[in-house]
Amino acid sequence: MARAISEDDLLWRLSGIRFAYNGTPVLREINLELRRGSCYGILGPNGSGKTTLLDLMGGLLQPHAGTIEFLGQPLDSWPKKQLARRLSLVPQDFMVRFGYAVREVVEMGLHPHLHRFAAPSEADQALIDEALELTGITHLAERPVTRLSGGEKQRVAVARAIAQQPQVLLLDEATSNLDIHHSLEILHLIRNRFEQQGLQVVAVMHDLNLASFFCDQLIFLKKGEIVCQGPTAEVLTPENIAAVYGVEAEVRPNPFTNCRQVSFRLPLNP
Repeated sequence: MARAISEDDLLWRLSGIRFAYNGTPVLREINLELRRGSCYGILGPNGSGKTTLLDLMGGLLQPHAGTIEFLGQPLDSWPKKQLARRLSLVPQDFMVRFGYAVREVVEMGLHPHLHRFAAPSEADQALIDEALELTGITHLAERPVTRLSGGEKQRVAVARAIAQQPQVLLLDEATSNLDIHHSLEILHLIRNRFEQQGLQVVAVMHDLNLASFFCDQLIFLKKGEIVCQGPTAEVLTPENIAAVYGVEAEVRPNPFTNCRQVSFRLPLNP
């Protein structure tokens, strides 16, 4: 028998969300509930509102209309430090303007858990070591972050998020600067945290095949509106891909993962 869904499972409830930049609508009447127990992927063409939606969910932006609840409370009612203990966001372009060492940047993830002016304990240092090792950047620990490649900086951002020990992780195309090998490593790492430690994940992604591999639930956006949402196997269809991206698609099982794999081309008769 299926387990009954309770309010305790609810991560976010977005109701009637609208947002605009300089009067240009970006999101229109977004109504969405995200629950524990699934890795969510947000997909859509460029300019469809994916990053804006993620920033609203992370409290970096305020909606122009509608309400957002996080863990049963209005998102804007959460004190910043308490929210940071529960929620971490890895941006697409991770920027650090000063020459902090990689280890120092990863240590910043601990700040929501430390008392003011308190130094990290031995246990905290062990968390930092673990985050560096898991993301494969231990050898970069003393290097200034300003001297790293884009892919290396992205792994630092993920390591900092791991050190932060959030309940929920928001990823904004977090593997976009990584090669295939490191992309798969990071996604495996985060997926394992979800399956073994209960980390909840919402990820903006542009690669349909990586999304199929990583996500249990998909949300497709187009022109600021939700086109479809649901279990990956149900919504990753040629019809939905055509409606969202305007391409012809074929969906087959991936021989390595048995996930759905997408091939696509421009329509022959547009």
